[in-house]
Amino acid sequence: MKPDPKRSVLIDIPLSNSKGITLTIKREDLIHPQISGNKYRKLKYNLEAASKRGKNTLVTFGGAFSNHVAAVAFAGKFNGFKTIGVIRGEELEAQNLNHTLQLAVDAGMQLKFIIRSEYRLKSSDLFISKLRDEFGDFYLIPEGGTNELAIKGCEEILDDSTNRFTHICCSVGTGGTVAGIVNCSKPRQQVLGFSSLKGDFLRDDIAKFAQATNWKLIQDYHFGGYGKINTELIRFINTFKKETDIPLDPIYTGKMFFGIYDLISKGYFPEGSNILGIHTGGLQGIVGMNEVLKKKNLPLLEV
Repeated sequence: MKPDPKRSVLIDIPLSNSKGITLTIKREDLIHPQISGNKYRKLKYNLEAASKRGKNTLVTFGGAFSNHVAAVAFAGKFNGFKTIGVIRGEELEAQNLNHTLQLAVDAGMQLKFIIRSEYRLKSSDLFISKLRDEFGDFYLIPEGGTNELAIKGCEEILDDSTNRFTHICCSVGTGGTVAGIVNCSKPRQQVLGFSSLKGDFLRDDIAKFAQATNWKLIQDYHFGGYGKINTELIRFINTFKKETDIPLDPIYTGKMFFGIYDLISKGYFPEGSNILGIHTGGLQGIVGMNEVLKKKNLPLLEV
């Protein structure tokens, strides 16, 4: 996999301008047309490891709308691996596939649907052994892709061009991306992770991999939990797209940038702060989310 050139965009926020605050977006979503953002970073060294170990099959886990599952499917397609996705929710097997899972299947991934109680055991030796009995030898990539090799890939998100920023902001799902950013940040920079999930457990997950303490987990902008969304967030994402021509996904980056704007308005950032927001991709999930919003009679996200 070879990424497209990196791109950064300065965002004009009148409120921030009055305080001498700047906000720049690092468009990691443009790094690859199908394997975008942090998914590309997380898979880069895992694919190398799978190849070096002579594995020809990748197995991973995820929910019905998992960006990670779709990314692994495309990574396998482009790099010659067979892919298998173990999907949470046995009832999904009898339903029409949503956009995300259909993308994975179209990219050649085989899906295995399991009940939620069994899914909770996905990291156990017994469960993995049963998978090997069923699918043979394979290279295992954890849910969300977070492991030591994924952290190594995410440590490449920042470079010399990002040294000038005072604050680095990133959305948080499993904690791997933000941990990698912490590891490659400068001591004088503060890394802010915006949780997309409800619960304090992510703090410990990040701490397992983060090698510095210049970070903070922001937990006020999850909108009720993973995959939760309301009219206020939809309106923000659509307005952001209209004003900047940059799409945000509703699971991660939409919530993070909503949080950044809100914190700026509340005076959280000191005057003169130079903020970098990492756009981690996930845009393929918009189509599936709109399917959910239609059923709930809510406004749709503009694509």
